[in-house]
Amino acid sequence: MAKSAVWQLCTTLLCGLALPSAQAGMGNLGTSYGLMPQDVATAQGLSMFTEEVSATYYNPSYITADERGELTAGILHAEQELRTTRSDARGNVLANAPTQHVLLGFKSNLASLTRDRHPIHVGIILGLEKYGKEMMAFRSETSDTGQYLQFGKQPMFLNAGVGTGIADGVSIGASVRLTLKASAELEAHTTLAGDMSQESLTVNAKPSLKAILGTTIEPAKLFCDDACIWDGWELALIYRTKSSSSTSVEADVVVNKTVPEPGLSLAVTTIEAFQPETYAVGLQYSGERWRTAVSLEQQRWSELVEEFAGDTIKDQAELPPSERIQFDDVLSPRVGAEYQLNETYSVSGGLAYETSPLRTERNPGLNYYDTDRAVFGLGFAAVYNRTPVFSYPVRLDFAYQYQQLIDRDFLIVDGSGNETSVAADGDIHVVSTSITFKF
Repeated sequence: MAKSAVWQLCTTLLCGLALPSAQAGMGNLGTSYGLMPQDVATAQGLSMFTEEVSATYYNPSYITADERGELTAGILHAEQELRTTRSDARGNVLANAPTQHVLLGFKSNLASLTRDRHPIHVGIILGLEKYGKEMMAFRSETSDTGQYLQFGKQPMFLNAGVGTGIADGVSIGASVRLTLKASAELEAHTTLAGDMSQESLTVNAKPSLKAILGTTIEPAKLFCDDACIWDGWELALIYRTKSSSSTSVEADVVVNKTVPEPGLSLAVTTIEAFQPETYAVGLQYSGERWRTAVSLEQQRWSELVEEFAGDTIKDQAELPPSERIQFDDVLSPRVGAEYQLNETYSVSGGLAYETSPLRTERNPGLNYYDTDRAVFGLGFAAVYNRTPVFSYPVRLDFAYQYQQLIDRDFLIVDGSGNETSVAADGDIHVVSTSITFKF
């Protein structure tokens, strides 16, 4: 039997072990769509000033804004139709698998733990794909027909943080984002027909913790004793370190009568999801029954070039520099607003424009697509201060978000070197709802 057949057998074995069948990309639930309904509804325009538990990710210092604890449960469902159109006008829906998350959040004030009763707020938020049934949804592959960079199913989202005030008008916070570094070691004897024996498989998943830092400043409390021009204004600054999830597989396979001991050694390392290093600044103004905020994020996607260099599936290190995929740092402006209709009901909305970090429009082998996105959101919330069952307020949220992927041209290169001009675009519809119990 030819040696190429041995490689094919072992590669199939490794891919079956490491890569579950799931359409996924480099995206992140918190930045691709938003975590809780308020983040979805405002296109994350108010997320740096949200009093919900999602503040542990967007701005951990702002979990101090509400002294009460809360328990939140929600779901997020995103329907995406990611399309391509060839130069001969033939259209194709490249990906339309939904992402479906169950979200759980908890926030509490631990002031009673200290002698001086100084407020210390903690929060944790968890998101699981397929309504809680899937923790590590990903697929890493090369493609002759093209694949989208950021959209698809999302791996487990877990973030925990703490925040406290350090002066009148100044609060600080820090949180950690947990990702997994999975590894597997396989030793086996097999025939060319695929019949295995004497297998030994070891799998480990190590947590990787990445920091998020935030601070919020209220100038009126910091600089003014009485009423002044800074009343109602708040400034927020955050920093997130880059994070990624990855899987590594090492295998030693003995093929009877073909490959003797110690066997054929193969190693696969691949990146599943990536969150770039991020800096953000936000400014909010609150009136009597309304508030609005603007924010600007810088995401350093250029660091993904180095991550891809060590990915054996994407194999960028083997290509000439001119052929390697490249990414740019990008800026994303956002604006959000909320209006209190009455004591119970409020509405919110937001806009954002997210620039694609993918610089190269021709990347052979991978053939990634990514486009600029225009994001629109709308939401509704109801707070019931008195209910027949609960002693504290209950909040219901509903949000809808629409994302338009702006047309962009790419040059697709197949395994034979043939090039095809393709236009990529798409539509994404997101709905999210949650119930929050205050205590």
